[in-house]
Amino acid sequence: MIDNFLSNFQDGVYHVMNIKAYDHILFLIVLAVPYVFKDWKRILLLVTIFTLGHCISLGLTTYDVINVNARLIEFLIPLTILVVALFNVFTAGKKSHGTKVGLLFFVTLFFGLIHGLGFVGTFEKMISSSENKILALLEIGLGIEVGQLVMVFIVIFLGFLCQTIFRFSKRDWVMVISAIVVGFVLPMLIHNNVFN
Repeated sequence: MIDNFLSNFQDGVYHVMNIKAYDHILFLIVLAVPYVFKDWKRILLLVTIFTLGHCISLGLTTYDVINVNARLIEFLIPLTILVVALFNVFTAGKKSHGTKVGLLFFVTLFFGLIHGLGFVGTFEKMISSSENKILALLEIGLGIEVGQLVMVFIVIFLGFLCQTIFRFSKRDWVMVISAIVVGFVLPMLIHNNVFN
């Protein structure tokens, strides 16, 4: 039982921290880059909503409620990253993202659903031998949540260092990091273009 938990938990963490599947890391970077440590409640809520989106997708596909077109999902994932990165670029230096639950939270949930669909094939292999698929999903989801929180902490910590030690303005930090992510995402979009 404990071994199963640890294995599933590690699989969830690895899904986030796997550098080969860096699209997840890129999304977390653009999600977290506008925030600082004092925004911890908001970023925790955003990350948890993103995890929830993953788990809903995985649950729906595990029980054959929905089927996915893998090629479309491979295109939509970098598109979600691009949308958030461009949002950051155009809103950097403007009024804070606010404290109310708004459009950003619903968009994050929707994008979590899309990113979860990109994880379906790997997830099905992970739980193929599990007797209790719901429990396995929750254990992997917990691993995903912890992995995402670690990544978000790293992004916010690097932002703190750059803005305090190297005197980057918050606006410049958000714009530069978001623009770098756009540079990574555009080739992914071109490569995964469903319209070819």
